[in-house]
This record gives sequence, C-alpha cells and structure tokens, in this order.
Amino acid sequence: MKRREFSLSTASAVAASALALPVATPALAQVRQFKEGKDFKRLDKPVPPDAPAGKVDVIEFFWYSCPHCNAFESTFDAWSKAASKDLSIRRVPVAFNASFVPQQKLYYALEGMGKLDALHAKVFRAIHVEKQKLAKDDEIFAWIAQQGVDAAKFKEIYTSFTVSNQVRRASQLQDAYGVEGVPSMGVAGKYYTDGTMAGSMTNVLQVVEYLAAAARKG
Repeated sequence: MKRREFSLSTASAVAASALALPVATPALAQVRQFKEGKDFKRLDKPVPPDAPAGKVDVIEFFWYSCPHCNAFESTFDAWSKAASKDLSIRRVPVAFNASFVPQQKLYYALEGMGKLDALHAKVFRAIHVEKQKLAKDDEIFAWIAQQGVDAAKFKEIYTSFTVSNQVRRASQLQDAYGVEGVPSMGVAGKYYTDGTMAGSMTNVLQVVEYLAAAARKG
C-alpha cells in the first residue's frame, strides 16, 4: 500500500491486493535476471546491515493494517521458512505518520515477550477478518488481555525505553531505504524493491533472491 492509498476503503484495497498477488510456492526455483531501476533500486547511501557475519540482511517492511501486507503474509512466511539459511530475514513495521506507532510498539512488545511466532498472524486476522482496529494503545491492551498474555508485563514492555528505541530504529531504516509503500523489501543494506517495481509480490521475492545472490558475490 502506497502512502497516497491510505484513503482507500478496506474492501477495495483487499480486492486490489488479491489481483496483484498471484499464488506462489514457498520455494522459488527459478531466478531470472532483473534490471536495476525497473525491478529494484540501488540505495544512494548504503545502510549498515544488521545481519550476522556471513549472512545477507533481508527486511520486509510492513504495516499490520495494510490489506496488501495481510494478503502477502502467508506467502512471505512460507518463503522465509524455505529460504536459504544464509539469509537473515526479519520484519520491520513502518510508520508513515504518528498513528502507525502503536502497531510498531505492538510488534516489538510481542517480540520482546517471545510471543511473536504465536500472535503475529493473529494480529492480522484480528484487524482484517475480525475487523478490530488495534490502532490505539487501549485497543491493543484490551486485545492482548484476551490472548492469554500477561497484560501487565506486555504493557511494561510496550511502554519501555527498549521498545521506543526499536521504533526509532525502524523509522530510521524506513527512511534509509526510501520506503514509499508496503509490503516492500530491503536487501543487504544496498537494494530496495516492492510490488509496483517488480510487478507483483511473487516477483518481489524472486528479485530478493536475485539481489541476495548478487550480495553474496560482493
């Protein structure tokens, strides 16, 4: 979803998302050639990657309330589980304005509690299927309390200095990669691609594999 598309209704956005997102297999067997400036862009200023030595940093930029991110989630999850072990794959929640920050904090608080694997997909479901907003602190706290999570501990982490720093770092990465919409991907601190550039989110994953191979070669 592009910044200018935030006014779209959920129904029309979901329909557009479904048309733009072909079904993909978890493992992308064929990797073809892609063109810089068309399928991906090279960053003017490289971003220091956070990946461990010997691994390629791969980032998915997303927003929980984005219908395109919701449609892409199962494909991305399957792909990330089947991807090469030398890819260091992570998600980074974006904030195009201040109203996004609570969901950034939700993501990092779940991560800090070790609850991300159990509840990440449930957040998408709560928003896009159950039609819960989860856009404000109180809405998030109420939902968390229904998930069998220690609500007091969650709130402590959610409001912590650590999570504030993670949110700040996420916004820095978003700006450094020049993220204009979600879902989108950053690779090796050097490259950026999204569905508009690559033509579909399935193609995006192929572009990511192509760029990761280039990064391995230096």
